[in-house]
Amino acid sequence: MAAAAVEGAASSALRTVLARAAQAAERSGRAAEAVRVVAVGKTKPVSMLRQLYDAGHRCFGENYVQEIVTKAPQVRIRWLQCDFSAIPNLHMVEGVDNEKIANHLDRAVSSLGRDPLKVLVQVNTSGEESKSGIDPSRCVELAKHVKLACPHLIFSGLMTIGMKDYTSTPENFKALMNCKLEVCKAIGMPTEHFELSMGMSGDFEQAIEMGSTRREASSYQVNAEFRRGCSLIMNVHSGIVS
Repeated sequence: MAAAAVEGAASSALRTVLARAAQAAERSGRAAEAVRVVAVGKTKPVSMLRQLYDAGHRCFGENYVQEIVTKAPQVRIRWLQCDFSAIPNLHMVEGVDNEKIANHLDRAVSSLGRDPLKVLVQVNTSGEESKSGIDPSRCVELAKHVKLACPHLIFSGLMTIGMKDYTSTPENFKALMNCKLEVCKAIGMPTEHFELSMGMSGDFEQAIEMGSTRREASSYQVNAEFRRGCSLIMNVHSGIVS
């Protein structure tokens, strides 16, 4: 009974978040469909994810590989961000922040003989030494590497994670927007095809208003995106790639 109540609350909370995200998109002059809310399922039961899926949500994510490996067979999802050998229908990887990881993913995709994989480059916009992400001054270099030297990857945009207490907002978003403009100019990528992943529970509306196309709902956080069966996005810094 208690579990059902919790899952019902999650579904209700997600509807609220989706409504707020749509309103933020409208304030920025964009359609609500231009923003994807990523529901993060870290530590949450499959039954809760299934309830959100049955309610129509299609974007989910996970922080830990083992959780994806366990949940994927139980919910028909097309995962983004996870170990290729475990989840061959991976859709996107967020968090690529160096050439070694990019090359590793490129070889993995090639060995599976699957379609090219979308990736987002992670930028450390807050300057925290403890945080993953390439320095903003080097994001163009890495984007070029992914686009030109990794034929089995599709460079799709940038992502960032600000400080937990949100004290770096909106500077993080401004920095990532500047990086976006530099990368688009350098590789000739139309800005309308560029994805930005930024914003958490405490600042997602501001992130959307400043240009984010993806936003994570931390209470149901999931680095994955479901389409038809769903797709997942998992953080490469959770031990997936070394």
